Amino acid sequence: MAFALCLNACKDEHLVGFDLLPENAKNIINEHFDKDDILLVNVEKEALVTEYEVKFKDGTEIDFDKDGNLKKIDCQQKQVPDALIPEAVLEYVKANYPSSFITEWGRDDLRWKAELDNGLELLFNRNYQFVGIDD
Repeated sequence: MAFALCLNACKDEHLVGFDLLPENAKNIINEHFDKDDILLVNVEKEALVTEYEVKFKDGTEIDFDKDGNLKKIDCQQKQVPDALIPEAVLEYVKANYPSSFITEWGRDDLRWKAELDNGLELLFNRNYQFVGIDD
């Protein structure tokens, strides 16, 4: 119980400016989005983990790790830019769901998940090989 309280107390979450994002995150945003459409940039530090969340006016949300690597992107009902999706995943979606596109892409500890505009959630392993459909 005391350990859980300490973890909660050690959590630091606050808003920051775009300029405080890691370079890689800034590059992704500058290349694929309009930084003037950013609603907020939130940094969350908990124990030894730092993560960034960027929210846009249109509802798009992007999560980055401490180094600015993409962890998750949710474009709501719009298409995630193809350049942010691994080629193997794009090829799989185009071959098996040619009339659909990816609206959300992200990873957890064990796998990657691509949500399509039809609501289907496809699961991929760390090597971007299809492993199943999320129930």
